Amino acid sequence: MPPERVEQVFTHSSWAADRASSYERLEFLGDSVLELAVARALFERYPDFTEGRLAKIRSHVVSRASCAVVARQLELGARLRERAAGLPADELEKLVRNRNVLAALLEAALAALFLEHGFAAIEAAIVTAFDEAIEAAIVTAFDERIEYALTSHFDHKTELQEALARLARSVSYNVVDVEGPPHDRRFTCAAIVDGEESGVGTGPSKKAAEQEAAREAFLRLGLEPAEAA
Repeated sequence: MPPERVEQVFTHSSWAADRASSYERLEFLGDSVLELAVARALFERYPDFTEGRLAKIRSHVVSRASCAVVARQLELGARLRERAAGLPADELEKLVRNRNVLAALLEAALAALFLEHGFAAIEAAIVTAFDEAIEAAIVTAFDERIEYALTSHFDHKTELQEALARLARSVSYNVVDVEGPPHDRRFTCAAIVDGEESGVGTGPSKKAAEQEAAREAFLRLGLEPAEAA
């Protein structure tokens, strides 16, 4: 990479001749380069994920925190320190450890590589560098969906029906078992999706058991809440 390009990547606005000669313009471009690489990787790896779910996962992967982790692994802060000019040691140390600065350095470096080599040449390396972030984001998104389904006050039957309708699928409910005396009944119901049992729930009434069956089916099928779709 030409020295002038490297110099711009590691020039902070606090010692740049002007803001345009710092890494900030490269950071702007690198953000889009990173998002495209991650979006394509997610799109190809997870063909069953909805647009809403993919967008949430991508936002986790390309966050400032994730970018800062990769920047530390590449020791970009140390390279910035080498080029610092006239800053007190304590200020410089804070700067090179700052999460936002590290994330900006990473994005600026990606932009510089993109301008020199093109997207195709660097895409695989970007995805490899962010593989751990992608796996962590998948887990985070899954946990968020479970938390939503467990704590939401929405009607689980309605949520399930609407989520399935978006996929041109349908659900029905069967009473599997009824136990106990008339004053203390326990109903067990199954949610049947496209002819297959996808969730089972129990409750003091048929309605409550169906709600529980719908909640279990919603989670088991990996569906998206309406507001996340």
